Amino acid sequence: METIPVIAAVISRDGRYLLGRRPEEKRHGGLWEFPGGKLHEGEALLSAADRELEEELGIRAVSAGELLFSASDADSPFVIHFVEVDTEGEPVALEHSEVGWFTAAELEGLPLAPADAQFVRTLEGAPG
Repeated sequence: METIPVIAAVISRDGRYLLGRRPEEKRHGGLWEFPGGKLHEGEALLSAADRELEEELGIRAVSAGELLFSASDADSPFVIHFVEVDTEGEPVALEHSEVGWFTAAELEGLPLAPADAQFVRTLEGAPG
């Protein structure tokens, strides 16, 4: 199966991470995820983050940092790349059922999409 790259924007402010709850009718519906979406062929991470965050949350990506973690989404062609992203603007749930800011400790108690749960386990011990 050919893989489809997906960017997941890891946005943090004041020790909290921005996540959105997936709409019930979508894959992993009702679970929380780091916002993002499919990378188009040849698209830079910053361009993809900016496009997806504008569509999903009405915010702008101003920089994309290092790749923090990658994970395959089981039983799908998606490979999710978690990337540090700096943004401007206040997020609004345009495509998610809700959005929220959570500490690393709070993330551990949320119902997370599978790849997001794998990434959150790497945050344990991170400042926050």
